[in-house]
Amino acid sequence: MPTPLWGSNGVAFGPDGRLYAAQFLAGQISAVDPATGDVEVVVPMDGPVQSPDDLAFGPDGSMYITDLIPGRVWRRSPEGTYTLVSGQLKMPNGITCVGDRLFVNEMTMDGRLMELFPDGRDPVVLTGGLALGNAMQVGPDGCLYYPHMMTNQVWRIPVDGGVPEVVAEEVHDPVAVRFDQGGTLLVLSRGVAGIVTRVDLQGTGSRSVVTSGVAGLDNAAFDAENRMFVSSFAGGGVTEMYPDGRTREIVPGGFDGPYGVTIDLGGTVYAADHYRLASPEDPREGEGEGEGEGGVTTHGLLHFCHGIVADNGLLHLTSQYGTVQTHDPARGTTRVRATGLDQPLGITVRTDGTLIIAEAGAGRVLAIDGTDTVTVLAEGLEHPVDVALDAEQRCYVSDDRLGAVLRIDDGRTVAVAEELGAPQGLAVLGAELFTVETAHRRLRAVSLTTGETRIDAEDLAVGPPPGMTRRTEPALFAHGMPGSPRLFAGLAAAPDGSLLLSANGEGTVVRLSPSTGGG
Repeated sequence: MPTPLWGSNGVAFGPDGRLYAAQFLAGQISAVDPATGDVEVVVPMDGPVQSPDDLAFGPDGSMYITDLIPGRVWRRSPEGTYTLVSGQLKMPNGITCVGDRLFVNEMTMDGRLMELFPDGRDPVVLTGGLALGNAMQVGPDGCLYYPHMMTNQVWRIPVDGGVPEVVAEEVHDPVAVRFDQGGTLLVLSRGVAGIVTRVDLQGTGSRSVVTSGVAGLDNAAFDAENRMFVSSFAGGGVTEMYPDGRTREIVPGGFDGPYGVTIDLGGTVYAADHYRLASPEDPREGEGEGEGEGGVTTHGLLHFCHGIVADNGLLHLTSQYGTVQTHDPARGTTRVRATGLDQPLGITVRTDGTLIIAEAGAGRVLAIDGTDTVTVLAEGLEHPVDVALDAEQRCYVSDDRLGAVLRIDDGRTVAVAEELGAPQGLAVLGAELFTVETAHRRLRAVSLTTGETRIDAEDLAVGPPPGMTRRTEPALFAHGMPGSPRLFAGLAAAPDGSLLLSANGEGTVVRLSPSTGGG
């Protein structure tokens, strides 16, 4: 079913008792009623905030937001007016209010922790040297506690400055540092198991660990009754977590995208979901029915996966950040096939095992053979995003900026269909080729024998909602780190003659039953 909360990152209770969740990938902030699970978008994706990652509330009800990729911190007044607090930070992430004081840290190597001033005074740097900062909070002792994600440590520093000191080492993948209402320190893990570590600061320093099963924990907030609510960057939603690790779903999760989609010979559907490899649960037959009505299964946190194709028990994946990998889900192993590419996206595989990739940023179509040798099949395209092969192993490529689907013939490109609306996902069924026109939210079929076309489905949930004028898209990279991926509506042919669509406008995988064509 559609998810009401695409990804959930920083969370904080507002003065109205609702839990506010920053949605980094969606570019919006929503408020959740913890009693009912109702979700309301408060900061829309066409507002000034591009990539909200964390948030905090001041005593006057102002919401402070870290806008990760452009390096900004915003103040949203209780009346809904936005003011830029700072635009000079590098990947600002963790943010917290201590009374009427505002503190932010940076998610970079050698990041800074600083105090900001909404009245425009220059920031005060408390310390540098953070190995990727993230969610932080003031402790009962008046110190700010924050993680070093890259070194698996928790540190603290007095709010008025001083020498930072290590509080805990060898903490499992720390992503957020939180205190409950009783002053107990809890550290959330960003790993697949959903680990939370409790640290006794007042006594012996002993630790206890619980495993929640919430993959990709991002942040947590405690209500007045000391109930713990957690977010997941990998799966979205909001979950109440009990002290023993048991959970209760408040807002259901779903896909963060999804991006590419594929199906293996055993009928398992896999989606490349940016932070993870995932499958919709309880697949159902029928046109237009959601494949994930029972939820989503996370197979692993394969970060930044976007294109995917199944191949005899293996999965080949691309990342818009430059890599191509082959993953063995049975063994849990991953082999790097290529690095340093310019936004590789759609991927398919020939019968001889050669991988074919659309390298969107470079305007090329590439081949990678069994020895990982990369060759260029075609170049000079505007923005190739997906590739597909017919029964004769001829290669087709969709170009969403050119508005066309092309066939590659000995290094030359021949138009198969033109004047399309930003075609992305591409699949071949028999003598027909199908593509998703994301600008028109429809599925188009093209006969490979006659060239005739038809519309097979309309009003597909791909791209931003209709009528939404999305603000400037956040950068793909920022300060040498991954930024915001570009949307990709993947398409795959299933053995039963249906098509699987990444419905990234609602966070589902949808099965489509094409019309019977005349090709």
